[in-house]
Amino acid sequence: MRLGIIGYGQMGNAIEKVAIERGHNVSVIVDPKKGYLFDDIPISALRAVDAYIDFSEPDALVENIKRVADLGKNVVVGTTGWYEKLDMIKEIVSNKGITLIYSQNFSMGMNIFFNIVQFASRVINHFPEYDISGFEIHHNKKKDIPSGTAKKISELIIENVDRKKKPVFYPGNRKISSEELHFSSIRCGNFVGEHTIIMDSPSDTIKLSHSAKNRKGFAIGALIAAENIGNLEGVHTFSEILKRILKEEL
Repeated sequence: MRLGIIGYGQMGNAIEKVAIERGHNVSVIVDPKKGYLFDDIPISALRAVDAYIDFSEPDALVENIKRVADLGKNVVVGTTGWYEKLDMIKEIVSNKGITLIYSQNFSMGMNIFFNIVQFASRVINHFPEYDISGFEIHHNKKKDIPSGTAKKISELIIENVDRKKKPVFYPGNRKISSEELHFSSIRCGNFVGEHTIIMDSPSDTIKLSHSAKNRKGFAIGALIAAENIGNLEGVHTFSEILKRILKEEL
């Protein structure tokens, strides 16, 4: 495939390396901070791309999708922190007849972890003596807090644990109520990403944790999405793509 990368930070760099390893050609890189704007790249080169992968910034995402949609090209979005704009982006995608795949986290291991959290939440729902909370740690340059992954994990727990009604990421100086799911965030050093769920009772504690060692796992997931985008239409999540690949419900 001929790929275009939008956002050439640490993730964009990792995607380029893994794409080459998988036999793809990265023919376009768009990143204003590197001096590569859409308008600086010949239209023929932009149109020659088979699919774009966006790991840019939430404030730039809508405009990026508009530019890609105008080219009639499909796009994989790994940028987080934009989900309140999902309806707007769905309209852009629908109007131009392209396909968009997005995820809060493209790590294959994390997508396995999502399913483990979902199963564990269904089990713990039957045991009210266990309280539940979570925390996440990322590098100190991460732009969004909490992470999109933390939000996704919180949603899975609340969907499956009746006694938890809403997530609380910024509780302030007060007590947490029993119906609130407290999920805290830490920004420190060079952590790629760590997410931990705690289920605690008076008798014992259960912990589930996922730690990313590097960005290669995220890049592989994004490229798997790009490789499987061709026969789809509209907006899809990466978990849907994995189910299609496996041809069974995870």
